[in-house]
Amino acid sequence: MDNKSLKKIISDEIGKTGNEVDLLITGLINVIKDRCADMDSIAVPGFGLFEPRKRLERVNVHPSTGKRILIPPKITLTFKTSAVMKQRLKDTNE
Repeated sequence: MDNKSLKKIISDEIGKTGNEVDLLITGLINVIKDRCADMDSIAVPGFGLFEPRKRLERVNVHPSTGKRILIPPKITLTFKTSAVMKQRLKDTNE
């Protein structure tokens, strides 16, 4: 689904104009980015949990040369699906 289709569906669902929905989506994404950058988790009820995690520094081996490489620490964003969403996906597969 592309952005235009998403905006149309949300607009029809909540009865707002396309510009209002665009502002809503942009605002939601900005809040998620800002909170995750501050290492805060974001829980969306009935959908899931966005959680930033810090990966520690580690040593890895390059597969073709066999040379050891130091991989620096980094922050990754994980998503855990809520139980409600898992059940809904399971029900649609059956």
